[in-house]
Amino acid sequence: MSASLSLQSPGAASVRPLRRWLGGAALALALLGGGYALVAQVAGERGIAPTAASADIEVKGITVDVKGKSAEDARANGWREAQRKAWEKLKGPKLSDSQLDGLVSAIVIEQERLGPRRYIATLGVVFDRQRAGSYLGGAAQQVRSAPLLLIPVQDSGGAYITFEQRNPWQRAWAEFNPGTSRIDYVRLSGAGGDSLLVNFGQAGRRSRAWWRSTLDQYGATDVLMAFARLDHQFPGGPVSGTFTARYGPDSRPLETFTLKADSAEALPAMLAQAVERMDGIFTAALNAGTLRPDPSLRFGAGGEIDPAIQRLIEIGRAAQARKAAEAAAAAGAVPRIEAEPVAGVEPGEAAVRSITVQFATPDAAAFDSALGAVRGTGGVRGVGVTSTAIGGTSVMAVSYAGSLEDLAAALEARGFSVRRGAGALAISR
Repeated sequence: MSASLSLQSPGAASVRPLRRWLGGAALALALLGGGYALVAQVAGERGIAPTAASADIEVKGITVDVKGKSAEDARANGWREAQRKAWEKLKGPKLSDSQLDGLVSAIVIEQERLGPRRYIATLGVVFDRQRAGSYLGGAAQQVRSAPLLLIPVQDSGGAYITFEQRNPWQRAWAEFNPGTSRIDYVRLSGAGGDSLLVNFGQAGRRSRAWWRSTLDQYGATDVLMAFARLDHQFPGGPVSGTFTARYGPDSRPLETFTLKADSAEALPAMLAQAVERMDGIFTAALNAGTLRPDPSLRFGAGGEIDPAIQRLIEIGRAAQARKAAEAAAAAGAVPRIEAEPVAGVEPGEAAVRSITVQFATPDAAAFDSALGAVRGTGGVRGVGVTSTAIGGTSVMAVSYAGSLEDLAAALEARGFSVRRGAGALAISR
């Protein structure tokens, strides 16, 4: 009893200092823009790292039923037979068992039952791509797609989940080995900020500025979406799944199919089958030329327009301005005025420099509007988003042919309220 009293006494004496410390901490967190809330949103066990991320060639679902002189001998016979069956499934040339041993990098045991002299199992065989590719040729040597960001979305009971919490559909894609696929998947673990950047809301977003910023974060050129709706008849009972393959920032559908699992224990096998089938759908779309990167996303990292394209645009605008001035002068409406030379084309161009611009983004529409207005400002060579904060202040890096004062004046002419700082600008409307 006395020990408990002695433990409680210091706590009671430190109530006031603790309150003062908590008040100061709350103020610090408020000044940091709600950083604590951000940590709380990404906390918890939500990440599933891809377990099969190699480029090796894996063949799953090989069933064997063999006998031997002992349990160990039966297992060895079963693994050799699995290698032969997997090689036949890949349509490889006829090779001896010793040659196949040199091509196999791993045997994956999916299920097995071992008796005194009998071995029954379902196995997966992994072939080394570099060694086996020279024998296979054809499909093994085909060029893969551009890097495509994969967003797996599970609909269960009306709740749409991507990486907000661990789920069977995310795990099925994490366990998928894309070594034999022509699709270069960019698969996320879902840890850290993945659940904030890539979620179900992102799958329905149409803003190209948002997509370019997100894809640039993960080194992808376009996006694939895998939707799975799971309907449980009753807890632990049969599960029916409806799967839809989609692609592109506009979430265009490719194909929908249904599968059924007899019980909750059979759900992982059904989802693995759905992943294999969906990979086939994406591959068929690639072969048909459907999975070409969306042209509206081809602006380089961070949404910057290629300088050559930017100069062509400015040349066209200057030519139009000259024609309009010449037509007006010929009609006697206004004195003839020569259009200004295109920056970056004629001698005497101002040096291009990078200027940091902060801009208020209360919502997504304001984000897109500000980016579009700055890109359309004369002298701007490119715009790259370095920080996005919807409901706060975002930051962009602007490549501009001129001084900071010139850019400030140009933005004010486009209706922005501009505040000047040390090598940076802050704009708002």
